[in-house]
Amino acid sequence: MSKPVIAIHGGAGAITRAAMNAEKEQRYIQALSSVVAAGQQILAQGGSALDAVTEAVRLLEECPLFNAGVGSVFTHQGTHEMDACVMDGRTRDAGAVAGVSRVRNPILAARAVLENSQHVLFASEGAEKFAAAHGLEMVTPDFFFTQERFDQLHRAQAEQGRVLLDHDGAAASQAGDPLDADRKFGTVGAVALDALGNLAAATSTGGMTNKQAGRVGDTPIIGAGCYANNATVAVSSTGTGEIFMRSVAAYDVSALMEYAGLSLQQASDKVVQEKLLALGGSGGLIAIDRDGNVALPFNSEGMYRGFGYVGDAPTVGIYR
Repeated sequence: MSKPVIAIHGGAGAITRAAMNAEKEQRYIQALSSVVAAGQQILAQGGSALDAVTEAVRLLEECPLFNAGVGSVFTHQGTHEMDACVMDGRTRDAGAVAGVSRVRNPILAARAVLENSQHVLFASEGAEKFAAAHGLEMVTPDFFFTQERFDQLHRAQAEQGRVLLDHDGAAASQAGDPLDADRKFGTVGAVALDALGNLAAATSTGGMTNKQAGRVGDTPIIGAGCYANNATVAVSSTGTGEIFMRSVAAYDVSALMEYAGLSLQQASDKVVQEKLLALGGSGGLIAIDRDGNVALPFNSEGMYRGFGYVGDAPTVGIYR
């Protein structure tokens, strides 16, 4: 049996060398390391992959550095609309929510759907009512406000309505993010393999800066932004959501392994470096296979990422 392992991401995109701030870079590295360590601790204590990925993503939602939960980006209309998904590779049960603005932790709402409903995906008001009915913490929309994200919206609107994929424009703001916050695919995610050999995946996002209200990306879509199957792999995506949906990117990694006999690295590289690029898709994904191999491919300049086997120190990175 392979050692339990967790991997996480905090979005992918272009690097802002001009505006780079070493102190802020260190904050990202510290945040990634602490989230990996929290996931490792759950796995070390015999916790499930499902619990480890749920908690890792909840912690990323609570960290304003990342575009999910607190620190989510704004829609064109100046609102927040968050999406999340979680999938259990053992049963292939899944739960997802889309377009929520009052649930403190969208990933916990997705987990509640997985555990308490025969449905997979709830949207907007219905998703919020479901979350509230299952005892999740509800907040007013201003809970998610951060000045940096608000400034980002105004910059995007000033550029004739450019839709921004969140780690690709801190250059404009000189905010010092390692990845350009105005041109970044701001999603967070986690994948894990536990001591019993079960896989799980979770993904959460605030979407794209200046997106039209009602737009839903790949994050809550099974097989696009999130997929887990004990027979093959657990995957969480971050990138141009529309392209990840059109290419069913997360499931494609699994299919290439299952039907074509590709290794985890071969399958994930083929999806990220060939198939997504062919459609103009940018971003990356994190994946762990049933043998505990880890792959973290991306075709953008950088991706906030980290992983750790139980008993090892977390390994984190931002650039190639």
